[in-house]
Amino acid sequence: MSNQRIIESIYTDGACTGNPGPGGWGVVVYFNDGSVLEMGDSARHTTNNKMEMQAAIAALEYLKTSKQTQPIILYTDSEYLVNCITKWLPGWKKKGWKKSNGEPVQNQDLLESLDQLNSRLVKWQHIRGHSGNIGNERCDAIARSFATGETPTLQKLSLSNLIATNCDENEIKVTKVLSLPLNSTIVHKNTQLNSTSVSEITTMEEPTAQAVITTDEQPPQNRVSQLRNLVETLRIADEIAEKGYLITSSELADLMDIHASAVTSRGDQWRWRNWIVSRVRREGNQILWELERSDKLETELVLS
Repeated sequence: MSNQRIIESIYTDGACTGNPGPGGWGVVVYFNDGSVLEMGDSARHTTNNKMEMQAAIAALEYLKTSKQTQPIILYTDSEYLVNCITKWLPGWKKKGWKKSNGEPVQNQDLLESLDQLNSRLVKWQHIRGHSGNIGNERCDAIARSFATGETPTLQKLSLSNLIATNCDENEIKVTKVLSLPLNSTIVHKNTQLNSTSVSEITTMEEPTAQAVITTDEQPPQNRVSQLRNLVETLRIADEIAEKGYLITSSELADLMDIHASAVTSRGDQWRWRNWIVSRVRREGNQILWELERSDKLETELVLS
């Protein structure tokens, strides 16, 4: 298809509170037309390395589903993961999944999945974490949200966009990425377009749910919980404005629950809910922003 959307790069990250403990992972997929797809999920008891691998597995599964033939770059801040795939894995396989000291390789099941999904299309690239890279920062935010029991809102492609991502229109599969309640670990729902039945459900670590629940179908208590989370977000924004804190583009994006690129593309000053957002200055590779209550500014203008 001449208008096929092409995946250009994928960012992955994992997080764990306690290590071992509750964990989460995040994936951000960037396309050649500027669109973005985000995925993520949680696990009750896991490790940081497991979550790093789980994120990469989800990314490679999505790449496989897309049937793309163009190469992509997969970015991760886990040097351990990159070394596993690009350096150590062939030797471990030859030795029957034993390390040089004879001990068994940890996470063999996840490594085998990665090995099966990996291909020449994927260039593994290590990047330094928490260095201001937008894709990495967003993945980290998604992973940490799931790890701490929160359910972040993930950017999704529309149905038409998903169709454009696939090649054979007679065998198109749609991958829906849903924001699920805590303890739901279903990530992908693959359905044939000519059928409403679920043909394949890919579950990650520790499946605990049997159904996919969209936002509109969630029970009232879940929607009330989301409203409480919104009120807390607005309270934080008010505190940032009141105390004059300056925040980075990625921090502002997390606050607004949007991608960081959507922040920088809006210009130097714009309105968000009850606040005027202004670009203050740049420090290194970071842009700093200021929030001011719009009703306060309007009152000051009237009094003056």
